[in-house]
Amino acid sequence: MSTLIQSYEQQYSVLTADITSKIGRLKSSNEDDREQLSRQIQANFEEANDLLEQLELEYRGSGSGSRVAAYRAELQRVREEYRSVASNNATYNIDPDEYEDWSMVNEQRQRLLDNTETLERTGKTLTEGYRVVLETEQIGAAVLNDLSSQRETIQRSRGRLRETDEQLNRSSRLMNNMVMRALQERFILGAVALALAVLTAVAVYFYVT
Repeated sequence: MSTLIQSYEQQYSVLTADITSKIGRLKSSNEDDREQLSRQIQANFEEANDLLEQLELEYRGSGSGSRVAAYRAELQRVREEYRSVASNNATYNIDPDEYEDWSMVNEQRQRLLDNTETLERTGKTLTEGYRVVLETEQIGAAVLNDLSSQRETIQRSRGRLRETDEQLNRSSRLMNNMVMRALQERFILGAVALALAVLTAVAVYFYVT
């Protein structure tokens, strides 16, 4: 889905750059060309709106931060520039060969170039931001994998500790049994020794008497 978002953003950047270029051509075109350019520009605006709607849907589906609002603001600025150019008919009806004040034309062309450069910088900034987002996602995925691996290690360690504890309990019970048996054997040996001593004393007594 991230690849689709990137594709829509690239299409939008190319489309807005095309619209800006056509607006620049609209300023020095004749009446017939101006009508054709106007229709093309309006169709491009509709296509750009459709792209932004698709892009907004993809952003919602991905759950990531959306840049559609910034794109819409930029598109609205370009649309206002087109309306300003389209409404200034008197300027565009003048033959460029007979135009005496070229300073205004140069100023408009310079503004168009500035707008194009701004769009290019914006596109580069968006691309860089997208790259940072991808790197952040990759780092987050790596961290999650590490945490998952550490969790499995901790779980295995807990299992080994439980097994060791059970073995220690069995060893403790075995040692207790061995101690009890040793005490029993000592008691039996003591009883036997006592009985032998009693028997010996009785035998000596009868022998003497």
